[in-house]
Amino acid sequence: MKKITLVLSFLICFSTIAFAQIEKKEKTVFGKKINPEFISPSGHVRCVSTEYDQYLREQNPKTESVALFEKWMDKKIKEQKSLQEVASQSGGIIYIPVVVHVIHNGDGYGLGENITDEQVQSQITVMNQDYRKLTGTPGFNTNSVGADTQVEFVLAKVDPNGNPTNGINRVNLCQASWSTTAINSTVKPTTIWDPTQYMNMWSVNFTDSTLLGYAQFPESSLGGMATTAQNPTTDGVVANYTTFGSSALASGNFSPPYDKGRTMTHEVGHFLGLRHIWGDNSACPATNTALDKDFVADTPAANSANFDCPTGTNSCPSNPGNDMIENYMDYTDDSCMNIFTSGQKDRITTVLNNSPRRSTLKTSVKDVAIPLFANDAEVKIENLCSTTSATCTNTNPASPSKNILLYNRGTSNLTAATLSYNFNGGTNYTQNWTGNLAPNKYAIVTLTNSTSNGLLTVTVLTANGVTDQRASNNVATKTFGSVLSYANATTFTFTLIGDSYGTETTWSLKNQAGTTLYSGGPYSDITTGTQTLVNAEVWTLPANGCYYLTVNDSYGDGLYDGVSQGSYTITAGTTTVVNVTDFVVLGNPANTLVSRQSYFTNNAALESDSFELFDSVSLYPNPAKDRVTISIPQGIEVTGNFDVYNAIGQKITSKNVTTESDLTINTNSYQAGMYFINLTIGEYSKTLRFIKE
Repeated sequence: MKKITLVLSFLICFSTIAFAQIEKKEKTVFGKKINPEFISPSGHVRCVSTEYDQYLREQNPKTESVALFEKWMDKKIKEQKSLQEVASQSGGIIYIPVVVHVIHNGDGYGLGENITDEQVQSQITVMNQDYRKLTGTPGFNTNSVGADTQVEFVLAKVDPNGNPTNGINRVNLCQASWSTTAINSTVKPTTIWDPTQYMNMWSVNFTDSTLLGYAQFPESSLGGMATTAQNPTTDGVVANYTTFGSSALASGNFSPPYDKGRTMTHEVGHFLGLRHIWGDNSACPATNTALDKDFVADTPAANSANFDCPTGTNSCPSNPGNDMIENYMDYTDDSCMNIFTSGQKDRITTVLNNSPRRSTLKTSVKDVAIPLFANDAEVKIENLCSTTSATCTNTNPASPSKNILLYNRGTSNLTAATLSYNFNGGTNYTQNWTGNLAPNKYAIVTLTNSTSNGLLTVTVLTANGVTDQRASNNVATKTFGSVLSYANATTFTFTLIGDSYGTETTWSLKNQAGTTLYSGGPYSDITTGTQTLVNAEVWTLPANGCYYLTVNDSYGDGLYDGVSQGSYTITAGTTTVVNVTDFVVLGNPANTLVSRQSYFTNNAALESDSFELFDSVSLYPNPAKDRVTISIPQGIEVTGNFDVYNAIGQKITSKNVTTESDLTINTNSYQAGMYFINLTIGEYSKTLRFIKE
């Protein structure tokens, strides 16, 4: 059996790098052509908010429209002003806990995209200077409409497990760069912390070097205005690591003129409900108001985005006032920006008081430190990045030694620690570490007896020569390596027992390349009961191969007719590699094609990664009434847990998984709406979505 750890736990803006004057080329992002007027003179796209918003709405067409959101915003702003609503519980200042996910490819600390703590902190400093209009900093201005938004950002001090943190989550995802699609499908769901309690920020290396960052726009909370909400597992802000932070405050690999931290100031503005000051349309408003552009009255009308720092520009002569090129929501250089207006502050405050996953940030206490101990070490296990191609004709090489990250979460410097570790509960090994770690710093420790595969469990026994004073962050687990169901043979026997509706059943056997080797069906119907559809069909399969069988039911209930239940097996001599007795789907709409996949190999040394197993993970029924089941490819031993979130990012259910029956979720108590399941198998992740009727 294949052993796999299972954890069922954007306004794109800005670009980067060489800034020579170049010819503008046609560019498409999210399937939309970019207006050439929104491309910088150096050929970079600083923001594609409109195009991205269109993309999101196409992915989730039942979300509210821009018009409905702005109608809600206008109503809430008026209510807020009439009630003189208090912004927060802390003297009018809203404090937002932040987690920064530093996504890298195994780089050493401070190298490449594994940016330093100081570079991360410089970004938080810049945002506080900008959002608070702090005197004596680049964020100060003397403009009569310039506003202190009364929002401050604080790196989280408590992680989702209740343990101390410095708000910086370093993750090696074993990939040099990331597309925006992969960031949404893999990076964010794999690493995100509860978006109702933390503002999630990601520092990454974009595959498209013309992009600097992006954000997910907030939503309204007006009941009935929107049928479904946007995905909470993608909520947050992202920036290229070369624009994250300020070169004036920290050393690092920065890209002028976007090197003063204003990429994230801009993106967080989108996250808090601000739009570009020209409203994403290249046309001056017909009246002396900008309300039809960015829905803010005190930002002067502008015809389009501004680049560089063009002082004195008036792109709409029919409307009084020069363009506000200093506004953080324009496209000018970082050093040119220094203003949010009072009208923009009103929008930010309204969003933080009312919008889902924003209103809970201001009451979150994840920025409040918990009691600390002198001797507290935390252990995390780093992902293992394969250096070989995963193909079915290559044997699995000896597993490399495993690395762990040893963090000091105590108040004293960590100079010594003792670790214990084992694979699959077997022999315990002990390893001592010595060094000198300041609080919240980490060291990479290579475990000396760790070339095995299986479930690795690492425990901190002592810190600074005494028993570690915090047990809750002392243990980490991760599964390495996997083996498909296996038989040492080239002759296999297939038997398929169907329900009474044989005309609904088809099947195919394919190799890793997707070539169909054998297939069958549809078959005849009978009056009632099970029937033998395939009786001991013999397959001759090449050695050193990986294979998968797909059994389809066109009606949507599997090998089940309400009374009789079918099954299928694949054997090689006395070895059974596939045995499916539970291909039953309850509650699916009629005439919905459902499939069950089963994987096996005839070379025990072949790598399981040679299959795209995620292609076979699915949910049924969808929509769901009283239950939903996660379908995992047969032939895999599944252990772990899953997390279910509602549409506003609140965790609804967590459950340990030890058998396939644990993959069925009772949804009777769920309110009607959309839900998300975070799924991670080994080193890979997937977000599954279903609707509860």
